[in-house]
Amino acid sequence: MLLAYRVTSGQESIVADLLFEKVRKTKVPINAIIVSPRLKGYLMVESPDETEAKRLIVNVPHVKGVLARPIDISEIREMLESKPAEITLAKGDLVEITSGPFKGEKAKVVRIDKEKEDVTVELVEVAVPIPVTIRLATIKVLPQG
Repeated sequence: MLLAYRVTSGQESIVADLLFEKVRKTKVPINAIIVSPRLKGYLMVESPDETEAKRLIVNVPHVKGVLARPIDISEIREMLESKPAEITLAKGDLVEITSGPFKGEKAKVVRIDKEKEDVTVELVEVAVPIPVTIRLATIKVLPQG
């Protein structure tokens, strides 16, 4: 069965590490500890023994409680599966770089590598345009016009 623990948002990985160590020392029957970036403030634990799984969180920092009922995996499957981001970007599009050394710079898209999730751009406000390859996640498309 799958139980959901409410934890302090942003502390999910730390709580998972603490629980892993506690499971290792106490031999509580836990099959899996699941942390997903799409489940902010929650941590999933798979265990055959609901009572033991609920007892596991006693005195663990950042744990606020456990949801009243077990969860079926089908209810959260889509939050656990990673899907590649849909790319709506074309060669020649004007973008703004949102992080890294060129943060805030405007650039023109020269090449898109969907497999690697990289994009090659040329900065537009420089004397000599130099191609720069950056992650797709570090740009935002600017409106045309």
